[in-house]
Amino acid sequence: MEYINLNLTPIALAAVVGLIIGMVHFLLSRPGERPGLDFVVLTGIAEFWLAAILAGALILGPPMATPWVIALTTAFVIWIGFVVPVLMVTLRFRGMPGSMAAADCIHWLVVMLAQAAVMYGIGLVKPPGV
Repeated sequence: MEYINLNLTPIALAAVVGLIIGMVHFLLSRPGERPGLDFVVLTGIAEFWLAAILAGALILGPPMATPWVIALTTAFVIWIGFVVPVLMVTLRFRGMPGSMAAADCIHWLVVMLAQAAVMYGIGLVKPPGV
């Protein structure tokens, strides 16, 4: 996981962008409620980890298209392949309406595309030997 140490700045900035998007989503989807500090801290940690994993995928992804296309499609493929199925199953089993589950899925698509754009825009450093 050396690539995380080499890319702390872009990963951290992507995590902050994800956290901001998440807070906006929270406030819009739950009018009148305010997230507690524990929620914000846990969300920040999760956003950092998501950005770190996405950074690894961006670094290791094969360059078969233009860099921006690779960055955004990598985020989209991870989202459609992992995030959507997990959220739809989990949220629907908990009894949430499909529209709310879809809104949460779209929130995560926006987060992942924004994180990929931030990290690609700043630039990611490949570890030696990659």
